[in-house]
Amino acid sequence: MKIHPLITTTDALADLCDRLSQADFICVDTEFMRESTYWPELCLIQIADSKEAAAIDPKAPGIDLSPLLDLLVDNEDVLKIFHAGGQDVEIIYNLTGKTPHPIFDTQIAMMAISQSEQIGYSNLVEAWLGLTIDKGARFTDWSRRPLTERQIEYAIGDVTHLAKIFPKLLQRLIKTGRGEWLDAEMEKLADPSNYANDAGNAWLKIKAAGRNPAMLGRLKALAAWREHEAQDKNIPRGRIARDETLADIASHPPKAQADLAKVRGLSPGWKDNEIGKRLMQAIDNSKPLSEDELPPRTPRGAPLGKEGALVADLLKLLLKIRAREIDVAARLLARSDDLELLAAGVRKDLPILEGWRVGVFGKDALDLVEGKLAFAVVNGRLKMTHVDDVPAPAPAAPETEQ
Repeated sequence: MKIHPLITTTDALADLCDRLSQADFICVDTEFMRESTYWPELCLIQIADSKEAAAIDPKAPGIDLSPLLDLLVDNEDVLKIFHAGGQDVEIIYNLTGKTPHPIFDTQIAMMAISQSEQIGYSNLVEAWLGLTIDKGARFTDWSRRPLTERQIEYAIGDVTHLAKIFPKLLQRLIKTGRGEWLDAEMEKLADPSNYANDAGNAWLKIKAAGRNPAMLGRLKALAAWREHEAQDKNIPRGRIARDETLADIASHPPKAQADLAKVRGLSPGWKDNEIGKRLMQAIDNSKPLSEDELPPRTPRGAPLGKEGALVADLLKLLLKIRAREIDVAARLLARSDDLELLAAGVRKDLPILEGWRVGVFGKDALDLVEGKLAFAVVNGRLKMTHVDDVPAPAPAAPETEQ
């Protein structure tokens, strides 16, 4: 495979992208920094097909990334390969308002052919290529210039190895017939709504007990206020206020700005500064949530009661057995929340009762809940047995008179 020198000009980038636009697939990775910022700072982009690879410097003076971004989000003929690509896709979305498509994630794909839940890239490379990756450059400062040869070599390796692994992984998927299992998962990864920074929905990611409309209305307003503050200052939202602090304020709102000095997690200076004033305005302008906005009455993770919890535990045991039997990651078959909802009596809109999951796991899970499936120990291992398949005991011989 041909490795190009670091690309720092628009012309060189356009030439590369013109060639890559003819490929069946391209592998993509990014290096970025976000420890001290709200928006991730893109520092390097690596890209490869089966013939050539290059690293692109987005910080190079005057470089225009349009040829690359067009290839990633507008060219539907080229499959884009990532490994654990959620954050990479987020960066591309932030730059374009679109996501790469079509898309394939090797970490997700591994869940369909092994019991690996979240296999790391170095483990993936070792498993498929027998190579050990030098992780020394992994935690370097990618924003500093000039980049070292070691940094560039390490970064390009992320896509050159992936370009060799993907065809092998694809063949395994074809052989097992599980490729279609991943269609919905890949579309979910490419869904732009996953990456939109909608401040009005930020409250949904904060844990808060209860369905009190006024309290949740305050939480919604506070979460949106925090998003705007963090975006404006380009600092992590946790540097403004932590989730638990917002939840506490929403539950016990201060009556005056001076009371902010008593709130755990806030600086005492907020009692009379501008950010404290804006926080109080968010509370004052909040409105109770409408009935349509309130969380469902049977939220995910709701208490099941003793019997329901036991049923959920049995479902989780069933999940482990099935995942082991067919060598697939349990997380791909079902989530714990869905199992608890099934145990609680929910049957509608459950992923395990839809699509391919029904035949692979969902029907057995439903049969277990409805008493049609039992566990048995065969040769020292737990097995699942349908009640209808258990042979009836032979009738007892009639007693003879003595």
